[in-house]
Amino acid sequence: MFSGKKAVGASAEVGRAHSRRPFSSRFALTIMVFLAPAFIFVAIFTYYPMLRGAQMAFRKWDLWNLNDTPFVGFGNFQQLIFNPLFLHTMVNSLIWVVASIIPQFVIGFLIALALRNRFRFRGLYQAVIFYPWAVSGFLIGILFRWMFNSEFGVFNDLLMRAGIVDSPVPWLAKPELAFVAVIIANIWYGVAFFAIMILAALQSVPQDMLEAAAIDGASRIRALFSIIIPSIRSTLILTILLRIIWIFNFPDIIYAMTGGGPGNQTHIATTWMIQFTQQGSYGLASALGFIIVGVLTVFTGMYLLLLSRSDDAK
Repeated sequence: MFSGKKAVGASAEVGRAHSRRPFSSRFALTIMVFLAPAFIFVAIFTYYPMLRGAQMAFRKWDLWNLNDTPFVGFGNFQQLIFNPLFLHTMVNSLIWVVASIIPQFVIGFLIALALRNRFRFRGLYQAVIFYPWAVSGFLIGILFRWMFNSEFGVFNDLLMRAGIVDSPVPWLAKPELAFVAVIIANIWYGVAFFAIMILAALQSVPQDMLEAAAIDGASRIRALFSIIIPSIRSTLILTILLRIIWIFNFPDIIYAMTGGGPGNQTHIATTWMIQFTQQGSYGLASALGFIIVGVLTVFTGMYLLLLSRSDDAK
């Protein structure tokens, strides 16, 4: 018995000795060797293109005249800001984000709450709801462009059969209707993301707390706001932030459905940037990319600052 205690004590001493072992240069070199491929890959395919694109923003970089790329300083930024489309695209970008994310979040939250309960064919329902997120956004845009077609689209056919309209509605030909159409498509596409993320977070909500609340007579609404939402608050905050950034940088659906038309009325910042690249104006496209990054950086900082202040106030 005594020898066993001595053996345990000796092994503990050996463990403490190992934990006190200095961080050798050989060990550091081994770590660097294993991490080097990842660093090199990121540097080549992420940071190098970013730096190349950054310097293009300060030059007159025209695809059709690559032999003459003079340094123009902030000339590209000035040309963008004084362009009549600049304010229009920024306002459209704001509407695009707000009008898309609120319905996405609400519908996705309700779906996640419903899928949290066990019922027959629950796995099948999950697969059907989550499937759109596996499809390309550009392909979704093409499908909705067909469904909103004024001549043979599904939406017009349903509206006419229901007696809501008497003649086909030119969804993608009228500016105000075209923007509504692309927002509807984006809402449908993004609901799955919130449903997936929130459903995963709901698995961590303590079931015993919900049962105790039910025994105490708390309604489902009270349990939702007093137990469920506080338990997954950090996930909701991060999910909303990521989705806002994603939607702001998401031109796929608009580009596939309207290409920014009709008459540039459905352009957001990123679709306008694509238009510049198609025209060969890479300097203007890079400058607009700088502005987009700046807007998102400021927004993210303010978003996190306001959240931290609200936490401190509590």
